[in-house]
Amino acid sequence: MKRIGEKKAAIELSIGTIVILVLAMSMLILGLVLLRTIFTSATDNINVLDDKVRGEINDLLGEDKKVAVKLAGNKAEMSIGEDYGVGFGIKNFETGTTDTGRFTYKVEVSDSDIRSKCGINEADAEKWIAAGRTDTVEINPGESFVEVIRFQIPERAPLCLIRYRLTVDDEDGFYGSESFDVIIKS
Repeated sequence: MKRIGEKKAAIELSIGTIVILVLAMSMLILGLVLLRTIFTSATDNINVLDDKVRGEINDLLGEDKKVAVKLAGNKAEMSIGEDYGVGFGIKNFETGTTDTGRFTYKVEVSDSDIRSKCGINEADAEKWIAAGRTDTVEINPGESFVEVIRFQIPERAPLCLIRYRLTVDDEDGFYGSESFDVIIKS
């Protein structure tokens, strides 16, 4: 009689284990689906924001501006350790030709008293530009080019305001420029 009871307990234990495993797998799958949904919607939101910024830069360029930087008040407030992007655009106003224009842009510090204000030199502040410091692009007549200048502010950066200048040259020389301020905060 004792043996029959032991077998019944063993069967109940294995059924309970199977139920727990099935529930655990179901929760794992539901969690993964939820994470995928969250990340997919976040990526879609970033792409929509990126398209909106591109549209706003193109709107600025449509106002007969050759070069435009998209920042409220032409200033970017960046925190130490932060990765920050500054959007800009270049429009090719060449008419009467079908040849693509070749444009070179560069971003550099345009602040003569940076050493007295911030205690660093221009070369150090230019090292904060992680991507988009300079490049050469080809733009068809009447079209525009939109890009991002990516800044990474190091932990040792001083709290100060630095003026940067985006300068664009075409085959004939100077094409246009735009300045913007970077405010480093803690």
